[in-house]
Amino acid sequence: MNQVAGAEMIPKLMFQILLLLGSIKAQGQAATDQLAKPGCQQKCGNVTIPFPFGIGPAGCFLDDWYEVACPNGTNTPRLKKLNLQVLNITLPDFYGPGGDAMITVSFPVIYSRDYSKNQTHESVMLEGSSFMIAQDRNIFAAVGCSDVALIENTKSAVVGCKLSECSSRTNGTSISPNSDCSGLGCCQTTTMFGLQSFNVSFQKDEAASGAVEGCSYAALVNRSEFSPSRMHALEQEGYVPAVLQWGVANTTHFGINLLGHTSRENHYSCSNISMSDNDPIMPFMQCSCDYGYAGNAYLDNGCQGSRHRIDLRYITAFIYIALLIGIVGIAACLVSSGWLCSSMKRRRKVKERENFFRKRLRNGGPVLKQQLSSPSENIERSKLFKSVELAKATNQFNEDRVLGRGGQGTVYKGMLANGKIVAVKKSKVIDDHYIEQFINEVIILSQINHRNVIKLLGCCLDTEAPLLVYEFVPNGTLYDYLHDPNAEFPISWGVRFQIASEVAGALFYLHSAATVPIYHRDVKTRNILLDEKYQAKLADFGTSISVGLDQTHVSTLVRGTFGYLDPEYFESSQYTDKSDVYSFGVVLVELLTGQKPISSLRALEGRSLATNFILSMQHGNLSDILDEQVLEQAPKEEVEAVADLARRCLNSSGNQRPTMKEVAVQLEGIRKVSHPLKIKQTENAMEFVLSDRATERSDGLFTSSCFELIATDTSMTSDVHPLRYGETW
Repeated sequence: MNQVAGAEMIPKLMFQILLLLGSIKAQGQAATDQLAKPGCQQKCGNVTIPFPFGIGPAGCFLDDWYEVACPNGTNTPRLKKLNLQVLNITLPDFYGPGGDAMITVSFPVIYSRDYSKNQTHESVMLEGSSFMIAQDRNIFAAVGCSDVALIENTKSAVVGCKLSECSSRTNGTSISPNSDCSGLGCCQTTTMFGLQSFNVSFQKDEAASGAVEGCSYAALVNRSEFSPSRMHALEQEGYVPAVLQWGVANTTHFGINLLGHTSRENHYSCSNISMSDNDPIMPFMQCSCDYGYAGNAYLDNGCQGSRHRIDLRYITAFIYIALLIGIVGIAACLVSSGWLCSSMKRRRKVKERENFFRKRLRNGGPVLKQQLSSPSENIERSKLFKSVELAKATNQFNEDRVLGRGGQGTVYKGMLANGKIVAVKKSKVIDDHYIEQFINEVIILSQINHRNVIKLLGCCLDTEAPLLVYEFVPNGTLYDYLHDPNAEFPISWGVRFQIASEVAGALFYLHSAATVPIYHRDVKTRNILLDEKYQAKLADFGTSISVGLDQTHVSTLVRGTFGYLDPEYFESSQYTDKSDVYSFGVVLVELLTGQKPISSLRALEGRSLATNFILSMQHGNLSDILDEQVLEQAPKEEVEAVADLARRCLNSSGNQRPTMKEVAVQLEGIRKVSHPLKIKQTENAMEFVLSDRATERSDGLFTSSCFELIATDTSMTSDVHPLRYGETW
């Protein structure tokens, strides 16, 4: 009888447990269901509209920038003030895959049908709002012939790409299905950080002969939906999806109130938006629920629930079920399931780490195998760090350890177990483009051992986004000291000359004395770091390329920084060692003048610092543009010699520019003439000891090579593709 009664109770108890599980799930879901303000419409069609955006009366949205119109019968939401269709809105998620707050909208395709004059067409202006074009999520692309397509802000052109001449057999808008959109009929480029305007102009390439008449058009396209083969379809559609990054102003009453209430009790945190420690912080911020909480941080009590607490309730429910089996069965199940779960978690974590690594790096396999086939002494061994080791070094990646934060990721200051201070680069972008740059930087820096090049100490591969570990360089960038009016240490002419000599020596080493010749491809003052003695460290090798000893150039998509970009490379897409020389010439001019490479304050023809400098040299007005400290401290003959060297580096013809070896030797000669007693010190600074390449580091850090592990693992996949350096979306 008792057995029958027990059997009859089991269905009832199971039903009660299912009800309990359902209620727990409902409570967890409720935290994410309420994203709009109470009483306000939360959806328009299939698009969820979270506060500070809103539909309806004024109280439903923060201000008119965030007002969303949802006309009856259309179910098509639009940002009312900007008149842009809304395709998707995401809230910031600092601890999950969501990342920064984004809003996907429909941007117009811009057309130009009149080649007789420059034209500016429909524009999208975001000034005054807390929106900006997401740099890492969009591609600016154009189709046509013999045009230069430019995005302009209110003062000047900020980014663009050039369309080559087309064959008379095409109409100027046809694109080969196999086109890489590198200039012939189609061109593409990335945008700059902080861009708040989309104002496109088309400028006729007057140097082109026999240009084909047709229609040029351009668009800003979501990177994930862009392909050259779709560009013709975009012309017909008229609008394309583009991504804006959004936040809330940190100077308004609402923003100040948000910052004032960030605490453990409210379960959210806020941070300002910036690209990196070298770029300005935008005047708006993003707020996200803390780890374990879900909802909308912009609402009062918007972050609710705890995943850990919900897990405990599930465990309790399973315990109730286990009680039906009996005391002995419960004990046996708990012991066995605990051991099994622990074992499975460990195996799953190992498998996930292997999958992260294989999936992200398989396209780099052939290149890495090729590097391994070279003599082993050419490969600098670097340590393979564990994620727990770097987490401990950075105090669990604590916000107090942040050195800089940007669209690509965050750099933390860390202290290893042996007391060594390091910089840890943690990326939040985990796409193939970033992985390509990661592989490239590991390969390049593993071949370099020079006192004036940043040292890669190692890497970490057992996280979803690989981590890079560099030596810590405490004094920031050369750009900050030259262009920050609040700098506490105005660098003297002697320090400027020392930096120029050290950077020239580093580039000469890369071009001529390294194991394999290397072109840096992004020489600029932002990529020159200064250590505690204000000695230069050349950094950022993500876009660098190594070339064969018999190669004179590399054909690649045009990439670089406006103001430093070699005009010959921009025209031909062929990068040579003289392209690095041109960029170094711009750095020399910055050291002489203290001026930025691009400035809207200069006249139109001299907006480029290089152009303005050449014009001043031609007119004999060099002293008019020199920095005051240079005029006061530097010998006239020394300044004139450096200026003449910079002029030669900036020659429009690469063949007429000196090599980096000639530049380094001439700088040494200039100092020898001006300071003969200090020549021994200068010679020591300019030595390029080739035996350094074979010197093993002896600090005890390099017990395992992340470079070797990368190359070994890539052999496991069979569907690998060659890694094409310089190729970008």
